[in-house]
Amino acid sequence: MTQLSEFQRERVQAVLAASPLVPVIAINELEDAVPLCQALVDGGINVLEITLRTEHGVNAIKAVREAIPDAWVGAGTVTSVAEYRQVEAAGAQFVITPGVTEAILEFGVTSEAPLLPGISTVSELMMGYALGYREFKFFPAEVSGGVPALKAFSGPFSDVTFCPTGGIRRDTAKDYLALKNVKAVGGSWLTPADVVAAKDWAQITQIARDSLADL
Repeated sequence: MTQLSEFQRERVQAVLAASPLVPVIAINELEDAVPLCQALVDGGINVLEITLRTEHGVNAIKAVREAIPDAWVGAGTVTSVAEYRQVEAAGAQFVITPGVTEAILEFGVTSEAPLLPGISTVSELMMGYALGYREFKFFPAEVSGGVPALKAFSGPFSDVTFCPTGGIRRDTAKDYLALKNVKAVGGSWLTPADVVAAKDWAQITQIARDSLADL
């Protein structure tokens, strides 16, 4: 069984160390991708999870990678190996999934773009753990037990760290980040749909700044 390399673990750790907040970004208009991501970077957030929740995800990753080379640009909501290959070709520097399959975990071990697998149960965690994964997305965090669940995970898996995402708000992010096994928190509150639709990039920058200041 092929194991995750130390290099890939270090890449994922670098992503999680680069920003305590990871915006979950859905691009409804491709032209918004670069200004939206630049607004987040201007606000102090330099890890960008561009999801495949819309048809523009892959092209948005390409555009942002070219326009903002100093940011960490990754792909979220990747649900198949085919999508994994697509975003890898588009230049994604990391890949985040909402859940796990054996195929995705095994592909992630060999990929240039390191994987942060999504899990919500100990059994799913153990699937990844067996392949050498020690960093996971915990999703959907709030409905899967939130802070108490992550505290419980730390008992049998003291060497595992998480990026919880799903239902976390600006005022609850710091509760998660206070946990020793949480390195970053993902959230969609950083990119409110109405603000993005209005193309109010200055407000996006302010939300990012204020959210970081709250931590």
